[in-house]
Amino acid sequence: MEKIVDEFDSRPGSATSLLRTVLGVTVGNDRTHLPTSSIVTLMGAVGVADQPARTALTRLKAKGHLVAQPDGPTPGYVASDRAARVFARDILRYVRPRLMTDGDPWCLISFSVPEQDRGLRHQLRRRLTWMGCGNVANGLWICPAYMDDEVHEMVAELGLTGHVTTFIVSEIHGETRPDVAVTRWWDFELARDLHDHFLAAHAAAMAAYSQSPDPRTAFHGWTRALDLWRPITYVDPALPSSMMSADWPGTVSVPKFLELSDSLEQPAGRFIEEVTGRRSAMSAFREELPR
Repeated sequence: MEKIVDEFDSRPGSATSLLRTVLGVTVGNDRTHLPTSSIVTLMGAVGVADQPARTALTRLKAKGHLVAQPDGPTPGYVASDRAARVFARDILRYVRPRLMTDGDPWCLISFSVPEQDRGLRHQLRRRLTWMGCGNVANGLWICPAYMDDEVHEMVAELGLTGHVTTFIVSEIHGETRPDVAVTRWWDFELARDLHDHFLAAHAAAMAAYSQSPDPRTAFHGWTRALDLWRPITYVDPALPSSMMSADWPGTVSVPKFLELSDSLEQPAGRFIEEVTGRRSAMSAFREELPR
C-alpha cells in the first residue's frame, strides 16, 4: 500500500494522511481557528508523536492546505478554501456511501488540452485518478454518472472548462465485456488492498473498544480505520456487484464501515469535544441532513 491515492499526496497510515483525516472529521469545512495544541493532542490519540504531527502540519501548510492563523497568543490553523471543500466532500462520502447499481448511467469525460498546457493536462489526469475515475483511453475517462457535478467542479478549479466535455450514457458496448473492461480502466488491486487493510483496522478498532469503551479508544480506532476507508471512497468506484468478482472485499467492508460508524462515531465525537470544545464535523453534518 505504498501508492499515493489522493490530492494531499499522502499515503494511508502516514502522519500526513492521519492529519488530513483528523482535521476532516474535526473541522470539516468550518474555517475557524483550531489551536495547534489541540491538533497535536488529537494526533497523539491516534498514535502520532508530537514532532511528526508538527512536521505534518508544516507540510500541509507548505502545500496550501492549511493557513496559519493565531488567535491572540494561541498559535493555530484554519483550513484553506480548497481543503475545506475536500473535507466536506470526504464527509459526504462517509455519511452517504455510494454504490452504483445495474442500470445506473455512466459519465464519460473527454478532454483535449493543448501541448503548451501540458502541466494542467497532467494535473487533470492526476485529479481524475484521485477522484476515482477510470482511464479508458488517452483523453477519455469514465466514472459513475453521480460524479458528474464533482468532475465539473474540479475541471473549473483547474480552469479547463473549455477543454473538457462530459457525456451521460446508459450502456457500454464493445468487443470486451464491461465486467472485463472495467478491470483495465481502474486499479482494483489497489482498491482490494485498501479494503483488506480497512477490514483489519475495523476488527482491531472494534476489539479495542469492547475491551476499553472510552472516548479516546473510540477516537483512536475510528480515526485509524477511517484513514483507510477514505481513499476507498475515491479509488473504488463502487461498481455494481455484477461487474465484480465473487470474492470482492467491498461486499464485506461496506456493512463493516456502517457498523464502525454506528458503534464508534459518537464516542469518538465526544473525545473531539473534550479536546477542542467543539462538535465534530461529522456530528454537525449529520444534524444538517434532512430528516
